[in-house]
Amino acid sequence: MDLGIAGKIALVTGSSKGIGLAVARGLAAEGARLVMSARGEAALAEAVEQVRLAGGEALAVAADVRHRESIEHLLEQTRQRFGDPDILVVNAGGPPPGVPTALGEEDWFSGFQLTLMSAVRLVGEVTAAMKERGWGRIINITSVSVKEPIINLTLSNAFRAAVTGFAKTLSTELAPFGITVNNVAPGYTATERLEELFQNEAARQALISSIPSGRFADPAEIAAAAVFLASRQASYLTGQTLVVDGGAL
Repeated sequence: MDLGIAGKIALVTGSSKGIGLAVARGLAAEGARLVMSARGEAALAEAVEQVRLAGGEALAVAADVRHRESIEHLLEQTRQRFGDPDILVVNAGGPPPGVPTALGEEDWFSGFQLTLMSAVRLVGEVTAAMKERGWGRIINITSVSVKEPIINLTLSNAFRAAVTGFAKTLSTELAPFGITVNNVAPGYTATERLEELFQNEAARQALISSIPSGRFADPAEIAAAAVFLASRQASYLTGQTLVVDGGAL
């Protein structure tokens, strides 16, 4: 199936590894021109090389989406190389775990900047050009925690839910301009983040047993949902949260 995004400019944050990298590879396979961003320059360069070796066109721009100035630099570099993005995939590493009473104000402020304000600021940078073109795709990578909070992931639970509310409200505003806004909510996925959160093998096996599909997701399976939401065929699908969790919820 031709998804109709060949030649489109796609910006994917947090794309040096895991789900973000898988999304970038999926979009590149459909012919999109990629801008890939992450904090770690070495890992990002390696990820971009993977995309290029597979035949994709990609630019690496190191950026820390917790900071407005870094986001502005990211968009400046994107415009210089390709132009304004047609597709924005907002993805960032999850904030640190912790129960509510163990978190201080600095933890809350950091999670707020990383998870919510990164989405708000990135969207603010891309919507004007999308409106002018009458076409755009905004996709947030969130978590199943927006449907059912996960124990010990207080900051992620709170701020990913906030992103969901922001995206739903935004989708109503932007729909008349041919811009869709959707979320992909991954279940437990085989990434470094999962390894960090569940280092105990018994806990990992217990988690797997709670998933009807009997395994963790491959990042490419999450990416497939995001790539579809970026497609021409998904033009009438907006304001939605697509849960990809092997049937766990």
